[in-house]
Amino acid sequence: MLGVSRSGDVVTIEFQREERRNALNLELAALVREAVFEASREARVIVLTGRGPLFSAGADLSGVYSQEFIHGLVEMLHTIESAPIPVISAINGGALGAGVQLALASDLRVLDPDSYIAIPAAKLGISVDRWTVRRLVSLIGGGPARTMLLGAEPISAADAYGFGFANRLGSLADAQEWAKEIAELAPLSLRHLKLVLNDDGTRDPESAQQRAALEAAWASEDAQEGRLARQQRRTAKFVGR
Repeated sequence: MLGVSRSGDVVTIEFQREERRNALNLELAALVREAVFEASREARVIVLTGRGPLFSAGADLSGVYSQEFIHGLVEMLHTIESAPIPVISAINGGALGAGVQLALASDLRVLDPDSYIAIPAAKLGISVDRWTVRRLVSLIGGGPARTMLLGAEPISAADAYGFGFANRLGSLADAQEWAKEIAELAPLSLRHLKLVLNDDGTRDPESAQQRAALEAAWASEDAQEGRLARQQRRTAKFVGR
């Protein structure tokens, strides 16, 4: 389910759940969290990637509606964001939903030129938390973020680079080579810079109205319809309740 390899001061963590397009479930999220924690103690840079044609299809919908999974996902994202060393997401194929959140928690992103990113929450009758929305806006701007979230439209690698989501376009090998270069930089400098860069207001508390709206979406009939429609490979029919 997860592969970990090391080359010098760079640790590569590879999602290996190809049968589910590297979708995150509770077990994989816990494994990623532990691998990032352990790599942070012995390496200088971490590279995250997915084996096969897709970086990650997002959350595994068979378990995404449980509070246990949501807690596990948040813990994984927090571990990546708070790691004391740089984390690079090398996105191959595409990143969807929670896959984009994983990339947002990383410090740098290298996208294959043929890849894309998307957060299709509105197509599933669910939503994403305040941290995700704010971090996306801080990286790509309000206009493109609204296109991704309110329009539920995918963003190509070329546009992601133009908007600032992708720091570079390239392959996993390119990301690993860049990681080796970064690993030669002063680690204490990088640690401080990462702390400052991540102090972007994304962790400010959400309002009661925002929390209520998020919980309402996840508990709605529309969320159940979105899940069923995806399983049946049809267009969902939402009613707003």
